[in-house]
Amino acid sequence: MLTVADLEVSVLEFRQRSFQFDRLAELDGGPYAVFSRTETENERQLRPRLVRLTVVAPLAWVALDPEADVLRVGEPRSRAALPGATPVEVAAEPSEFEEDGRPWQRAPAGGTGFVYVPAERAKSLLAPEARATLGLA
Repeated sequence: MLTVADLEVSVLEFRQRSFQFDRLAELDGGPYAVFSRTETENERQLRPRLVRLTVVAPLAWVALDPEADVLRVGEPRSRAALPGATPVEVAAEPSEFEEDGRPWQRAPAGGTGFVYVPAERAKSLLAPEARATLGLA
């Protein structure tokens, strides 16, 4: 398992975007790594809003991909990104998707943000108490 120092010096590649490590959070299911990034909602708008994106993953799922020198979440056998895949605007993303061999869910977080959580743990991670612990309230 990775240490906090490992997480702090690496970026998480998720949805063809890079996320920085924020913190660890202890919840009923164990330690979770919380990563975030800020981007503009839509570059083509006259006044684009900033959107904060957060990824919450069980720490045990996070691994260093030595070939790409980035962190990933998912099954080791499914590390390769789709060839030619490009990121889409957050508003155009589906609310349920698969990333690195695991189902994920995207949900609103705060006024101008979204959180990505494992679909199998979405109910507990998106509960008000868990949102507060994760800093998403």
